[in-house]
Amino acid sequence: MTADESIAHALAWAGRRFACLGENARLDAEVLLAGLLAVERSYLLTWPERRLPPALLTRYRAQVTRRASGYPVAYLTGVREFWSLDLRVTPATLIPRPETEGLVEVALTSLAGITHPAALDLGTGSGAIALAIATERSDATVVAVDTCPEALAVARCNARRLGLLQRIRFLLGDWLEPVGDRRFHLIVANPPYIAPTEAEIGCTNLRFEPLTALLAPEQGLAELRRIVSGATANLHHGGVLAVEHGYRQGAAVRALFQTAGFKEIRTETDLQGHPRLTVGFRPNEDPA
Repeated sequence: MTADESIAHALAWAGRRFACLGENARLDAEVLLAGLLAVERSYLLTWPERRLPPALLTRYRAQVTRRASGYPVAYLTGVREFWSLDLRVTPATLIPRPETEGLVEVALTSLAGITHPAALDLGTGSGAIALAIATERSDATVVAVDTCPEALAVARCNARRLGLLQRIRFLLGDWLEPVGDRRFHLIVANPPYIAPTEAEIGCTNLRFEPLTALLAPEQGLAELRRIVSGATANLHHGGVLAVEHGYRQGAAVRALFQTAGFKEIRTETDLQGHPRLTVGFRPNEDPA
């Protein structure tokens, strides 16, 4: 970067460094600089001639260098939007993605008509799904579980910032184990579902995210199998289980639901039209 320390020049320099990132290059450059300046992106367009302090430029250069290596913007800014909520994220949590908002939509649909519903979010991470449900359903009791203490700390922080800390119970543990024999109207989960043999993960930004929240043995189905096989014991009759999975796993996940005794099983597509979410209902009556 030359002696010209204006916003416009800084963004142009970052854009050149980000050329390998494709169509998001300019957006990433603006998001990082706006975050450091604590302003909206529109400010950068309104005041392109503003000169930047040397200390801030040094920090910006460091962030741009990390981003150019593939490091996620969300980890650099510490914030990711999900369901119109600004959530804190760290390398201890997965970065919430737009396709996961489909789980929230399924959750809200399944809870419609139920007064004071109980919902369980397994593998909550940053708390994205639990917080979205609690935001939309003020009468809901929400429990969020994660096996990572650092992730739960981030989720609690997000709940506190959003004024939802008193309405969500955060539990540390492995999937359904922390809730004992408690029953819910809804269980949602976005578990690890990438097979360790899928080599492309090492060539994407996913390599910077917690692998324990991404990878699962048995062709990516091991954790899905554990959740699906155990969920009926923690669902009310007629309760719903909804899980996110890989776009090539729909048939295998539906088979898991069928084996576990779920009814009205269906797989829904994400924003790109890929089969991504599978939903099933616990029967209203137990098998004879």
